Amino acid sequence: MQLNQLKRKVANKGPKRVGRGGLRGKTSGRGTKGQKARAGHRIRPDIRETLKKLPKLRGRGRQSLKSIKKKTAVVNVSLLESAFAAGDTITPALLLERGVVRARRGRMPIVKILAEGELTKKFIISGCAISESAKEKIEKVGGSIAL
Repeated sequence: MQLNQLKRKVANKGPKRVGRGGLRGKTSGRGTKGQKARAGHRIRPDIRETLKKLPKLRGRGRQSLKSIKKKTAVVNVSLLESAFAAGDTITPALLLERGVVRARRGRMPIVKILAEGELTKKFIISGCAISESAKEKIEKVGGSIAL
């Protein structure tokens, strides 16, 4: 066996080394101009370009102006008047069941009762946030608020 008959153990040769001077002349096998023709050239992977731009996307991302506070479902006293009978106990679950409020992302909403409209029936309200003026209206007709 002679040296010219030896085979490599690994099939992968690796990148061709060009630009070492010698017989190749002017561009030394690198072609002409551009990033790949320069000494110490390196083309960044695409993912690196994205990662380098990330610091400019500060905050909470694309919807940075969108509030992270949980939204309350607002229910007016006039809506309770039309949807429930006198003496009913009103809870967020019952409001959801009757279709007065909708679930947000499959979860029970936080319900706040406001004083818009007239109230003649008395209700027992539990588990809801209530404005001061709505509380006065409910207690005026004989209703109560249970926490």
